Amino acid sequence: QVQLVESGGGLVQAGGSLRLSCVTSGSIFSINVIAWYRQAPGNQRELVATITTGGSTDYADSVKGRFTISRDNAENTVYLQMNSLKPEDTAVYYCHARSILYHYWGQGTQVTVSS
Repeated sequence: QVQLVESGGGLVQAGGSLRLSCVTSGSIFSINVIAWYRQAPGNQRELVATITTGGSTDYADSVKGRFTISRDNAENTVYLQMNSLKPEDTAVYYCHARSILYHYWGQGTQVTVSS
């Protein structure tokens, strides 16, 4: 089992920044990829960014150049630095971890960007 706990969401004005954290615990040795997803009201959950155990990253086109995913292996934490936030970034952000056999979700953290 793997547990994921997100934090760092909140209310910010357009153009501002937030940093989300995802603390992992449990059988983290089995994890291959950790990702951030988001879901706005009435929309499907969408992939925002991914990072592999080797440190390779990938981003949705909508956040490239504004968001950065990183990891601190000593702290078992994955971060999502979000800069130049836009109202359309408003959503619940979820941390997701994937192993060969299973995948896990955190409880989500709300990000609201006001115009």
